[in-house]
Amino acid sequence: MAKSNGSPPPVVVSIRDLSKTYSPGCADCAVLDGVSLDIHQGDFVVLLGVSGSGKSTLLNLISGLDQPTSGSLHIDGTEITTLNEYQRTVFRRDRIGIVFQFFNLIPTLTVLENVTLPLELRGDPRKSAEQRARTLLERVGLADRANDFPDKLSGGEQQRIAIARALIHQPALVLADEPTGNLDEDTGERVLTLLLELTRQAGRTLLMATHNPDIVPLADRVYRIQDGQLVPVVDALHTTLSERQ
Repeated sequence: MAKSNGSPPPVVVSIRDLSKTYSPGCADCAVLDGVSLDIHQGDFVVLLGVSGSGKSTLLNLISGLDQPTSGSLHIDGTEITTLNEYQRTVFRRDRIGIVFQFFNLIPTLTVLENVTLPLELRGDPRKSAEQRARTLLERVGLADRANDFPDKLSGGEQQRIAIARALIHQPALVLADEPTGNLDEDTGERVLTLLLELTRQAGRTLLMATHNPDIVPLADRVYRIQDGQLVPVVDALHTTLSERQ
């Protein structure tokens, strides 16, 4: 995606020589091995790979939930690999939105309270937080469920709430880890369409990890994680067919 003047959009994610080894000294235990990647503002980038290939590990490193063994990682101009745990938590709260496979809604909070949570955690006034949340709930088609609790919602409805929660604080980056993996095919397609629509319209950068090849044609760029490396996928159609074999 390019700006109207022809120059590329700013880089939101800059990864250089990133490695993650869970057992120090064990070369065969490197989940990620010298990964480098730039993701620009407004990009939709997909990470393909089988379970255990390192997709979730990379997302956890980018979100600051985990620390790399080596390498550097800049998000929206901040080198998060140099931050301490508390600083990473605050950065994640303010600048990153996350959509999980299993929704991760808080069962004791209403739908409205779940969506406003990111704003309340950073100290936004409750009235303005609720106004923004209600606007987002209208966008995801669940304005009438604001006072319900998550256990009263279907899986697709819970994921739509999770998307609203991930976007409410206008993050620089949205991470989605198998966001349709816990949904049936039809519901998953509707949720994916909604997620892409909302992130595109807001100009957000979206990085999604999935094993679902049907998402490939919708992405700006696609990478496969293989043997700890990021392998660009050029022929999306070929990839879609080969993944199904």
